[in-house]
Amino acid sequence: MTIILANILLAVGMVLDMILGLMILIVIVRAVISWVNPDPFNPVVRFLTASTEPLLKPLRRYIPPVGAGIDLTPLVLLLALYFLRIALAQTLVDLATDMKYKARISMEPGTVIHSATLENMS
Repeated sequence: MTIILANILLAVGMVLDMILGLMILIVIVRAVISWVNPDPFNPVVRFLTASTEPLLKPLRRYIPPVGAGIDLTPLVLLLALYFLRIALAQTLVDLATDMKYKARISMEPGTVIHSATLENMS
């Protein structure tokens, strides 16, 4: 049962890592595209805006533009996403790996695991 739980945690951690990585990429692309004054009706620009604006808008209430109207909220969002990727996703992956390792070393070499054995282990 421990290995099953570890596999579920591993899957959740890996999917979360992929989602956060994709969001980081989307925020970077939106920030770079914003430097060239893109067409707001372009489907790619609309997708980038629709996918990042719900995360950037709350940050803009607390972080005003700096200097000549430079918006630092994408940078703050990137830092937050990187933090979540390391603190949450990587922690889940490490926890699952540790659980699997401990479950495997607790078994004797050559042991055949039956369903009754799995029930007794949990």
